Amino acid sequence: MDQIELIAMSAKIALVVVFLLQVVPIMVWVERRGSAWMQNRTGPNRVGPLGLLISLCDALKFFTKEDRTPGHVNKFYYTLAPIVAVAPSFITFAVIPFASSINIDGHVIQFQIANLNVGLLYILSVTSISVYGIIMAGWSSNNKYAMFGSLRSTAQMISYELSMGLSIVGIVMVFSSIELGQIATAQGATLLQLGPIAIPKWGVFVQPLGFLIFLTASFAETNRLPFDLPEGESEIVAGYHLEYGSMRMALFFMAEYINMTVASAFIATLYFGGWQLLPGMTFILNHLGLEGMGFEWARVAFELASFSLKMVFFLWFFVWVRWTIPRFRYDQLMDLGWKVMLPLALVNLFVTGFMIYSGVI
Repeated sequence: MDQIELIAMSAKIALVVVFLLQVVPIMVWVERRGSAWMQNRTGPNRVGPLGLLISLCDALKFFTKEDRTPGHVNKFYYTLAPIVAVAPSFITFAVIPFASSINIDGHVIQFQIANLNVGLLYILSVTSISVYGIIMAGWSSNNKYAMFGSLRSTAQMISYELSMGLSIVGIVMVFSSIELGQIATAQGATLLQLGPIAIPKWGVFVQPLGFLIFLTASFAETNRLPFDLPEGESEIVAGYHLEYGSMRMALFFMAEYINMTVASAFIATLYFGGWQLLPGMTFILNHLGLEGMGFEWARVAFELASFSLKMVFFLWFFVWVRWTIPRFRYDQLMDLGWKVMLPLALVNLFVTGFMIYSGVI
């Protein structure tokens, strides 16, 4: 690895880490303001303009609050659990492509930390590790409510990961790749031309049922309402993190919001073209009058903006759903996963195979 590639790799890692760390306080503020807006309340408006500094106060509180370990817990696993929960959240973003490559003095710089040829499998594998943090937290807390929460999370993850994996198989069948960069690039093709309007070959257009299954499973995988049964306050007090406080509890919340970000970026990459430009951006880019490297950097900037807008939309969608749909009963949760989602995912596979065989897609 030469100097330019080393600098580029370091810059990408720093950019992603800083971005993910900043997402957490911003999303906490968005959650509070968004819920207040939907419930016709004011929300945070005292600390800083529009209450923007309230998240900073929360961070200072978590950092300075006494972090004591209860005497009845298994101390090793109790301490390890938050780390196991949050670490995969950072690692999974490494294979997300947020712009196409650019050539600088003969060096091809990719806007992706790790361009793995098995990027899809990598994300599915690493994200499944985070459930172990929840299991460890519930078991090591030596508390019946925490244990109930971890058992719920285990059953929920297994039930919905199956449907999620099958929904992604449809994407793999259509684009014949499990490399995220290739999948994002392939979605730049035209699926249908209706006069002056070109419908791109985005995953949501070739796999609409698969998208709905994947989106629903994403809520279950991130433990967000209406699938937040592992921490149902009205049923099991707080679930798996009941015995946690201070920064250890903050790590669980950090993991939740970073998982939301990764899920949003994953949805944008698989089903909404990833860094493919939004309608109108190509026209603006071509009329800026730029040439050479100026045009290339402008293209990258537009692709970053397009990817970010798609990701921000789904982050807001997570908040919107949380404050709109009530929590399911546990039997409803399991029935939906096994009796509705799984059969639909299998039907989607058969339909996709038939459409590929008949040449429709």
